[in-house]
Amino acid sequence: MIFAAGLGTRLGEMTRTIPKALADINGRTMLELTAERVVRAGFDDLIVNIHHHPEQMLEEIEKLRQQGYRITVSDESDELLDTAGGLYRARSFFGSEPFLAHNVDEFTDLDLNGMYRQHVESEALATLAVRHRPGNRQLLVDAAGRLRGWRNNATKEEIITVESSRQLEEVGFSGIQVLSPEIFDLMQEGIYSLTSLYLMLARKHPIMTCLHDYGYWFDGGTPENLEKIRAHFGKQEVG
Repeated sequence: MIFAAGLGTRLGEMTRTIPKALADINGRTMLELTAERVVRAGFDDLIVNIHHHPEQMLEEIEKLRQQGYRITVSDESDELLDTAGGLYRARSFFGSEPFLAHNVDEFTDLDLNGMYRQHVESEALATLAVRHRPGNRQLLVDAAGRLRGWRNNATKEEIITVESSRQLEEVGFSGIQVLSPEIFDLMQEGIYSLTSLYLMLARKHPIMTCLHDYGYWFDGGTPENLEKIRAHFGKQEVG
């Protein structure tokens, strides 16, 4: 699943006229580049959720279909459901195997296949891509890489799912995850995020992380970061 329904408010004026997923990266859209990357990794049956400027999103998706991409649309144009709510609405799309979920505005050379294999071998309910990076909102993991909490360094708010946070390490979530379909049995309809769901489930269920401190990672959510992405890739293919 490619999460592409967000409003893109951090991008300012640009998203008044186009959806974030159609932001230009050297002549191509975020959605096209993300679809290309996940299909190259073998995840070739896609579902994309849409909300903001849905007509433009449908037009772009039709172009991608004509290029050979197999894409199903999950329409949230009536109400934006956040990541967990959006995933739950799309649940009938998924089968009995683990699946990838990828934010449309994340650009990285993370080994998606390696992450998928790690997830299957660990028998986790979900595996989250993470890296050591600065930021106020951080996940807290134990020495085995299991999710044990969350911290906001600006407000000092913490959510801890074990007795003490003393031995826990901060990592930033990269907006990419592999999930087992059993997670749908622990979800319900609503407007809520996958991070909040993971923290609710972490006490009793294995929510693991996949650390990728190597290579590059960009979040395309701000104008400044978009410029960094364009400069990093130049005219080359994103892969």
